[in-house]
Amino acid sequence: QVQLVETGGGLVQAGGSLRISCEASGITFSVYTMGWFRQAPGKERELVAVIAAGGETLALADSVKGRFAISRENAKKMLHLQMNTLKPEDSAVYYCVAGAMKRDYSEFTYWGRGTQVTVSS
Repeated sequence: QVQLVETGGGLVQAGGSLRISCEASGITFSVYTMGWFRQAPGKERELVAVIAAGGETLALADSVKGRFAISRENAKKMLHLQMNTLKPEDSAVYYCVAGAMKRDYSEFTYWGRGTQVTVSS
């Protein structure tokens, strides 16, 4: 059974930093393209970042460029998202995803349950 479990969400002040992580099980993590989506209340789901199996960043939303970085540890089956200079508009539920199904990274096979990130102004 595939599981993606996100951790590290929470409340942070604007301008602060937060690192969220995702632990994968039930998949051969090292061969999967992984990523992060986010969704705020009343807004559409947004692709945040995508990373290749080998660690290359494949996609990064314009809204987070220069502030967020995606990384992975294949040996530990862990995915990370380092978020710096956070803004209130970054507040959302962040979802870990695995297995890109389309070239534009709009669909993934596996999804975690999400972790809430709230940025106060």
